[in-house]
Amino acid sequence: MANIRITKQFSFETGHALYGYDGKCKNVHGHSYKLSVTVIGKPNQDKNHVKFGMVIDFTDLKRIVREEIVDKFDHATVFNGNTPHVELADELKTRGHHVILVDYQPTSENMVIDFASKIKSRLPENIKLHSLRLQETETSYAEWYASDNE
Repeated sequence: MANIRITKQFSFETGHALYGYDGKCKNVHGHSYKLSVTVIGKPNQDKNHVKFGMVIDFTDLKRIVREEIVDKFDHATVFNGNTPHVELADELKTRGHHVILVDYQPTSENMVIDFASKIKSRLPENIKLHSLRLQETETSYAEWYASDNE
């Protein structure tokens, strides 16, 4: 049986700031992120199974990505918790803002690495994460491929 890749796309709004950066992105700003999640596996061959012919039900993949990424990051502001931005994060939290502190600089590159780890941990054993594409702007994106990280 052939391996098949399937992809589901997601979108969410997230703010961030890059501490110590020498350009405009040092300021708090936001993006309309687009995340493409591609998994690979063999379609279910059990004719009596409700998921017959599927690598993974798109609904199941959607639930995983929404729980791990979209629901957490949508309309949140992300800061590197190992920088003085933690003070700004605390102030925003006291004012009722949704803030996420991460242990990395919240660039698209680092976010896609984090997302890959979170998604991989939730996939069924017979399904592998093939790739992620995190689009930050219309012309800029970061990609993660399992084959580059083996």
